[in-house]
Amino acid sequence: MKDIILTTINAKWIHPSLALRLLKANLGSLEDRCEIIEFALRQPLNEKIQMLLEAKPRILGISVSIWNHAQTIELLQELEKSWASDRIHRVKPFVVLGGPEVSYLPSYAEIFKYADYVIRGEGETSFRILCENILHIENHLFQPVAQDNIFNKQVNINKLKSAYHLYTDEDLSKKLIYAEASRGCVFHCEFCSSSIDSRLREFPLEPFLAEMDQLIRRGVKTIKFLDRSFNTNIKRAVQIMEFLLNQIELQTSSVSPCMNSSANISPFAVHFEMAPSLFPPELRETLARFPQGTLRLEIGIQSLNPDICALTGRVSNPEKELEALRFLRSKTNAIIHADLIAGLPGEDIVSFGNGFDRLWNALNSASDDVPQNGTGQQRFEIQPGILKLLPGTRISRHTELFGMRFNPQPPYEVTETSSITASDINRLKNFARFWELIVNRRLIKLPGNKAVFNKFMEMSDSLYAHFGRNWGIDRAELQTKLNELKF
Repeated sequence: MKDIILTTINAKWIHPSLALRLLKANLGSLEDRCEIIEFALRQPLNEKIQMLLEAKPRILGISVSIWNHAQTIELLQELEKSWASDRIHRVKPFVVLGGPEVSYLPSYAEIFKYADYVIRGEGETSFRILCENILHIENHLFQPVAQDNIFNKQVNINKLKSAYHLYTDEDLSKKLIYAEASRGCVFHCEFCSSSIDSRLREFPLEPFLAEMDQLIRRGVKTIKFLDRSFNTNIKRAVQIMEFLLNQIELQTSSVSPCMNSSANISPFAVHFEMAPSLFPPELRETLARFPQGTLRLEIGIQSLNPDICALTGRVSNPEKELEALRFLRSKTNAIIHADLIAGLPGEDIVSFGNGFDRLWNALNSASDDVPQNGTGQQRFEIQPGILKLLPGTRISRHTELFGMRFNPQPPYEVTETSSITASDINRLKNFARFWELIVNRRLIKLPGNKAVFNKFMEMSDSLYAHFGRNWGIDRAELQTKLNELKF
């Protein structure tokens, strides 16, 4: 048994936490006294409880995110019951909460009832200091401690110990491996939590590439970069991508140095989030060389209405952004995920729909009509979503002026604005869900270069009226209903 347990509830089993590994890697002399135990949202609660009770840590560190906030409260409530029911055999550990969700929550948030300490902000240094203080005091376990907040300044990432060696072989072969080449974001989009950390800090390049090289040599299948705008520093982005591209080309050559085999192997894939307005020629040339199935790009369009973007602090050049998408669609093998946000202050459903159609047409404007690549995956997806009032973001300054109402529970989605009624917000939620089920999952193929938003909205309304829900729908039944609607 270890003195320190680090845990979190990941969105899916395939999403291991880099944050927990960074905390463990930077514990100094306490690293060997720490164990990581990860869970998934769909994992039964009793399994989570049992594993943590059996671990019997002196310190329980929990990373909290927007998607696991409610489940973490549920977990803590049940743990408290177990600790209270058997005080002899189940000594309550110190509970330390951290992560992006708790960093900006108000002090009265329910989740804090179950914490001894809350680390707000980057925790690699402060968590180590806290653990040292707790573990070096005799019998400290049995003394009551008032809930305390630890507010952190940004850590010096040049001095952080990397954590990529803590990914297991199973992680590398079966899961998405998260990496970060930088922290922060130079943009100031008020709805994004990354805008809170407006100073871009880059990890030293050569050591970072050496870490990536080790992951590749160990057989990593997918590397997903956490950088919010990977292409902010074009020169650096190209250097990293050229390194990865070279490794992909080596893997697909007749002799692979990574696997020491003369047989061709399936290359690894990389996933980047990129700003749509930053695609100069040197970046395009590199992107165009990635083979099929090796490159995924998340492009945050969010809105194609310049006035709305200006209102929320977002840099906007719709024509330039759409041209970049047309290039990616027609000249690269990238799988493209383009995001749009409904419910932004001042944007009505007509403006959102117009932007949706412009985005759809841009992604369908390539000369080829085949929406698949060599891996059998669709080459592009539009991912519509509803605005969230994330804790700590400046979007809240618009709530009164634009009549914005939000659900106070995670994920804090907008429920209505002065421009979009509550009823239409619900229609947009149904639209987004059915778009994912029908178009993104290729149940049907819609025509390009046509307005699809209004027609698909009508169909979405009909589907919801028929099924009474937008979840748990049998694929065959959905297909039958689509055939009846003749969409």
